[in-house]
Amino acid sequence: MSSSPQIKLQANAAQHYEVQASDLPLACPMPEMALWNSHPRVYLPIEETGQAKCPYCGAEYSLKD
Repeated sequence: MSSSPQIKLQANAAQHYEVQASDLPLACPMPEMALWNSHPRVYLPIEETGQAKCPYCGAEYSLKD
């Protein structure tokens, strides 16, 4: 039985990410991102406004309905 490697997003590769309610609570870098070349994980409050910006890397997140 062979297993395919799990594809990870490169952390901080984009400046804007759209996230869904299933991604909450929102943290940067997100769990799908490779962490080897990134900053400490920080949780971002996106629920009230639908927008959040990471204080470390400046990545912007939008909550998609």
